[in-house]
Amino acid sequence: MAIPQKLDRYQDKKRAAAVGLKAAMSILDKWGSTPEQIQSILQMSKASFYKFRKDPGAAQLSHDQFERLSYLLNIHAALRTLFENPENIYGFMAMKNHNSYFNGQAPLELIGTGHFGTLYEVYKHIDALRGGLW
Repeated sequence: MAIPQKLDRYQDKKRAAAVGLKAAMSILDKWGSTPEQIQSILQMSKASFYKFRKDPGAAQLSHDQFERLSYLLNIHAALRTLFENPENIYGFMAMKNHNSYFNGQAPLELIGTGHFGTLYEVYKHIDALRGGLW
């Protein structure tokens, strides 16, 4: 009985990877990310990036990559809460931001470095903009 449960968990993880990766890549594309930025943000090789872009179901993601997907999807959710128009929802990440954390850089520039801590900080600062909107 343990084997079918393991198979179910494996298949659930594969489905989650495929759905999450497809959604994250779509969002990153709409934010205007370059392929190099996406590879850096998601911590994947060039070959893996193009393979998974074509077939997200082939992805076997690490725990770190799942966390990165989670932060990207949560940034997107926060932007959808903050803004109503698609120009801001998808354009915000490429806009220069002059608050103290961003210091004139676009959030996408910062997360494009691929540093996990930076992805977390960008999420935290964007999420804080929502204030009490939940």
